[in-house]
Amino acid sequence: MTHRLVVGAAIVQSGFLLAARRTTPPETAGRWEFPGGKVEPGETATAALLREVAEELGCRVVIDRWLDGAQPIGTSYLLHVAVCSIAVGSPRPGDDHDQLRWLAPDDLDGLDWLEPDRPFLPALRPLLLGSRT
Repeated sequence: MTHRLVVGAAIVQSGFLLAARRTTPPETAGRWEFPGGKVEPGETATAALLREVAEELGCRVVIDRWLDGAQPIGTSYLLHVAVCSIAVGSPRPGDDHDQLRWLAPDDLDGLDWLEPDRPFLPALRPLLLGSRT
């Protein structure tokens, strides 16, 4: 079975990671995730991530690198996450999120993350600590 690709943005700024709280669908509402979305047919993962961040957060990012690995979302989707930095604008919640929060490394485990996002957190913690100097 072929999985449809979903991309997430791990936006890092000054040693903090941006988390977004979902509003829909009901089974994920109130839980936290990396903003992003589905890659459309004929679209690259990079183009999809840049488009999704612009649509969901109203800002533009630069992709620094893709994290290793991928996580299944149900049986049809596969999540890839990229480390990003803000290029233009300030993130604001859009239709899919009701709250954004900048997290310090010690705050990462305190949120109710969606399961596919959780395995990427250990790789992000050292990046956050390294950029706090």
